[in-house]
Amino acid sequence: MTRAPDILAQDNPFLGILLMLGFCLLAPLGDAIVKLLGETVPLLEILTIRFVIQAVVLAVLVGMTGRSWYMSRRVFWLAWLRAFLHIAGIATVFAALRYLPLAEATAIAYVMPFLMLLLGHYVLGEEIGARRAWACAVGFVGTLMVVQPTFADVGWPALLPLAVAVIFAFFMLVTRQIARETDPISMQAINGVMASLVLVPLSVLAERASAGLHYVALDQTEILLLAAVGITGTVAHLLMTWSLRYAPSATVAPMQYLEIPVAMFYGWLIFADLPNGLALFGIAVTMAAGLYIVMRERSMARTPPLEQP
Repeated sequence: MTRAPDILAQDNPFLGILLMLGFCLLAPLGDAIVKLLGETVPLLEILTIRFVIQAVVLAVLVGMTGRSWYMSRRVFWLAWLRAFLHIAGIATVFAALRYLPLAEATAIAYVMPFLMLLLGHYVLGEEIGARRAWACAVGFVGTLMVVQPTFADVGWPALLPLAVAVIFAFFMLVTRQIARETDPISMQAINGVMASLVLVPLSVLAERASAGLHYVALDQTEILLLAAVGITGTVAHLLMTWSLRYAPSATVAPMQYLEIPVAMFYGWLIFADLPNGLALFGIAVTMAAGLYIVMRERSMARTPPLEQP
């Protein structure tokens, strides 16, 4: 039976922007909840429940929409690599949030677009160009401005968001290799299932391991907050995926930088945290450099290639 064309493939830039805005509101909220839970709930417990919820919610969605679970052998092994990178990235995010203010952790991790350019150049052979290279350098300097006061306050954990950026740069690189061969919702569902197949047995084994890994009894509030972590993380990434189906990445990518001021707002509202002067200036520099790269990409995408004689 032939399936009807996917309605999400229709262009609707305004809706795409709204969906990306939803991601920018939900993703930092999920991080804020993780930061709250990190004071009482072990990291592995939060991580496992987060991916199990993703697997269950998206598996149901795949079944309801008739999407396929099929993967070629190449995509299968790349999907496993992607799952391990996702586990490592989310675990590092959760670890960073135990020590760092929400806004600083988010801003430092936004060195990832600059790393993606470098990886695209050296791994995929993509052209960077002098202007984007300078923007990368400026953005990295802005990141260091955020790291410096944070490092003075908390020490080496201030470097964890840099590790997040490196891991997710490779995660995105792998995603780009399989995105054209896999439905994005199926890909996220497969990711959740694979991560759960790793984390659930690990959690069982960790029950007999050292303190900090084993599970703890949860009260009603913690159960609700853990459910919120899984749901907000899953819905946020669905919103991002759908935004890219409605509108080109050049249209919605600038919206992602709203995640930084939103994280700053949640940090102030929930934890009474605000960046100091140097960190705030560094956040502004990082956002400006990142937005410049995004706008430069958009400009180059719109410029027609020169005709060959």
